[in-house]
Amino acid sequence: MIYIALIAILALLSYLPQLWIRRVMKQNSYEIPEMEGTGGELAKHLIERFGLTGIGVEKTDENADHFDPTDQMVRLSPSNYDGKSLKAVAVAAHEVGHAIQFHRKEEIFKLREKYIPQAIKMRKLGVYVLWASPIFALVLRTPVAIAMPILISIVMQIISAMTYLVVLPEEWDASFGKALPILREGYVPEEYMPQAESVLRAAAFTYFAAALSSMLNLGYLMLLLRR
Repeated sequence: MIYIALIAILALLSYLPQLWIRRVMKQNSYEIPEMEGTGGELAKHLIERFGLTGIGVEKTDENADHFDPTDQMVRLSPSNYDGKSLKAVAVAAHEVGHAIQFHRKEEIFKLREKYIPQAIKMRKLGVYVLWASPIFALVLRTPVAIAMPILISIVMQIISAMTYLVVLPEEWDASFGKALPILREGYVPEEYMPQAESVLRAAAFTYFAAALSSMLNLGYLMLLLRR
């Protein structure tokens, strides 16, 4: 019963930030006539303004906004690329913030490049190890054979979650060290700046929500181990 309650708490903690992020983005997705350009136009303008040579802007899937350092491309979802909403311009500025980090070779940008691939790898390995537990049980026919893969998977999930948290400073800098000062220069009407800050905050905490989701997976594994 305690473990079921633990999973319920972890589920709540995991999904609340994600619900908050979706709510903030939805609330600020309406078009603002006073906005001078779309998110895509702002991104292109900022890339030219800051001399980010070799970096481009293109559309990607909805809700998949990101900066790709390999292709040196700011990718914006259609609603942000073509939209004149607070969400569109704030997300565009956030992703250009990452491009600025990359172009300036700032140490903080290396956090994601170094740790996120490791987090993804550890999470996948944890799942594969968990899937292998029935095979170990059939071959060795002992409770330890079931428990050990689950324990290993738990450790991998913990490492994955902690790794996601490591990149928070990079995300925060992209939103509040780069994007917010830029938007305050007149790119967003002053009366809309509080909402723009909310969007930037939500963008910065996306990886934090992913970390909590990993912790939910951990709670499920703990329940399996208990049984």
